[in-house]
Amino acid sequence: MKRFSGTVAVVVAACVAVTPVQAQAASDPAAAARTVPLRDAVEALPVADEIRDGYERTKFKHWIDADQDGCSTRAEVLLDEAVTPPEVTGTCTIAGGTWYSYYDDVTVTEARGLDIDHMVPLAEAWDSGAFDWTAQRRRDYANDLGESRALVAVTARSNRSKADQDPAQWMPPHPPARCTYITDWVTVKTRWGLHVDTIEQTTLRNHAADCPNVPITTTPARVTTPS
Repeated sequence: MKRFSGTVAVVVAACVAVTPVQAQAASDPAAAARTVPLRDAVEALPVADEIRDGYERTKFKHWIDADQDGCSTRAEVLLDEAVTPPEVTGTCTIAGGTWYSYYDDVTVTEARGLDIDHMVPLAEAWDSGAFDWTAQRRRDYANDLGESRALVAVTARSNRSKADQDPAQWMPPHPPARCTYITDWVTVKTRWGLHVDTIEQTTLRNHAADCPNVPITTTPARVTTPS
């Protein structure tokens, strides 16, 4: 189960004190992993107005089978986050198992009761910079299995309540989950070079001030070419 790990991941490109943790990132030879405290990571996020013009969900192709093992991205997340492992048969048919939806503190016993949430919703990603990406980069974003915080199995009810809202508009209804949620959000925005608007920045700053200033580490998302 990947949720609630002791150290979470984010990388910043701004001029803050960082500690390289490896000389070369596996996903991109030019990108070294770095570590920075949560509050510094919030301050390092670029600030810009959001742009919704031209957004369509279909511009983010998701739930692909990138490694061609028969399991889609959705199934891969379900298998990775299961508290009790499910049975997998045939073409990645999942039966049984249990999952913990940290947004609302609910244990789920059927995979069909779960949504796979994009931590930063597709529409929010578009607004925050993905409008200027290639179709391949949007596909990579929508299926990001390289960062454990990018996709999360949660109850359908909580995911649909969140919709495409940012933390200024929606936070998990389970209060103890909120520091994890803020850290996850900052991780994904930083990994993908997405900006925040001023209200979002203020919200993140205020929440981070009340959360442990944990060190967070990751590498920027790699740039791929169409296959």
